[in-house]
Amino acid sequence: MRAALRHRWSLSHNYLAGITAGAWWRLLRENDFAISPAYWHRAAFISITSLFNAWYARRERRQFGALVAAARVHPEPLFILGHWRSGTTHLHNLLALDERFAFANTYQVVNPATFLTTEGVNAKRFAWMVPAKRLMDNMALSFQSPQEEEFAPALLSLRSLYVGMSFPRRMAHYERFLTFDQAPAADAQAWKAAHLEFAQKLSCKYGSRPLLLKSPPNTARVRLLRELFPRARFVHIHRDPYTVYQSQLKFYDTVLWHTYLQRPDRSRLGDEILARYRTVFDALFRDIPSIPEGHFCEVSFAELERDPIATLERIYGGLKMEGFAGLRPKLEAYVGSLRNYEKNTFVPLDEPTRAKVREAAGPCFDRWGYPR
Repeated sequence: MRAALRHRWSLSHNYLAGITAGAWWRLLRENDFAISPAYWHRAAFISITSLFNAWYARRERRQFGALVAAARVHPEPLFILGHWRSGTTHLHNLLALDERFAFANTYQVVNPATFLTTEGVNAKRFAWMVPAKRLMDNMALSFQSPQEEEFAPALLSLRSLYVGMSFPRRMAHYERFLTFDQAPAADAQAWKAAHLEFAQKLSCKYGSRPLLLKSPPNTARVRLLRELFPRARFVHIHRDPYTVYQSQLKFYDTVLWHTYLQRPDRSRLGDEILARYRTVFDALFRDIPSIPEGHFCEVSFAELERDPIATLERIYGGLKMEGFAGLRPKLEAYVGSLRNYEKNTFVPLDEPTRAKVREAAGPCFDRWGYPR
């Protein structure tokens, strides 16, 4: 008997609601229009919204196309790196308090083709579609929250691991867009062009401020990001691999049920998570030596949790960034507001599973000294 489908009727919390009609048609065609009957209503909803998105996208190009093309992206963006469930969002929220940065919010990343013309109205009109807290943890969420930018180039270029989370039968095809090491050069170029276009749109909206960007897949793409922004800075946050694995399992068991368009086969989910974990860090450890001194800093989730203000001060010092003294009062107020935050708790892993994690994450245990 096949497993029951959770959140089958959900239409919210689905990033594809921001896709345009042309991109949606290409996505359906490259997946042979293979939508599981259980999700036909979800595909119909995306089809309807894609028509509206296409109309607004054309209007946006007419109104802002020349301004976006001429927008100057600050040459020193700050990228937050880290595997999923490693504390990247917490670090993102803290750094976003520094007003010298501009960051992408939830509305903008899921509406990359239209946000310059629609955000003012639609972020209020459709606020009910965004839950007050994230589905996989208790962190606050809204259209205005800092958000990972991966959704934007995913919708603009269709080259993203995230597309495979909607079409899991072809995950092997979309998996290559995690590092792009095995993807054709044209695919890497398309992703870079989409990422740059989104950065230009943010710069058109926010001016010359450096961008603060966070996306776990970028942990495996330092090489591509440095091709776009040679002077970029990077801060990487890591966490105990056992906890990351458990938290990632919960992520798959909460968020992804709202994005599937095909009935998933989750029989090898744990192995897939661990294989992806190894891929991410093989790429990161390969690319770190190419980053110039003073442009890379590494912190642990444990130290950020224990003393976030001191950790932020160390990041600013390691990356040779100014302005920490002015940021400190905002950090103190924000950290104080989190006193009642409740973290996820997990049942300890059994030994066979721990052994699999140790094998996949061996270099990480060694580099950061986590107890095996």
